Amino acid sequence: MATGPSTTERTIGQLVADATHDLEGIVRGEIALAKAEVSTGAKVLGKGAGLLAGAAFLAVIGFVFILHSAAWGIAEWLPVWAGYLIVAVVVLIVGVVLGLLGKKALENARPAPERAIEQAQQTIAVIKSTGSEPATPVGTTGTTTGATGTSGTTSAPGTTSATGTTNGVPPASPTS
Repeated sequence: MATGPSTTERTIGQLVADATHDLEGIVRGEIALAKAEVSTGAKVLGKGAGLLAGAAFLAVIGFVFILHSAAWGIAEWLPVWAGYLIVAVVVLIVGVVLGLLGKKALENARPAPERAIEQAQQTIAVIKSTGSEPATPVGTTGTTTGATGTSGTTSAPGTTSATGTTNGVPPASPTS
């Protein structure tokens, strides 16, 4: 009687295929769960946004009635048209001030992710650099101490310094 592989044992290829299929099912399940959570969250956010929009609309209407009442209150001492004129001027002044503050805020806004761009550029510089010494980001210099104890500057990868060295390595001497 031969003791060969049993017909119930599975090959490595079959095991890998099953593992891949199981992993695929897990990933699909996680994606479905994420979609369900996002759609539920979106429904709640939509309801909240609708309620806030309704509240804002009613607040604007209430503000208009307050302004109307203020104009009629001023009309007790002045003509009605003067009350409305005074309220309108005050509202326009407040609007202009808010507009100027908003314009100033927009001018000071920096929508570009400057720090992220700088970090990405430094990462690219490090990736592009070759050799054993760490790269100094482009446009900056650092100070290093050599074997003799003297201090010098290093420059960006691939550049030649005033002493004739490239990236801190002296030029190779020609052999004759």
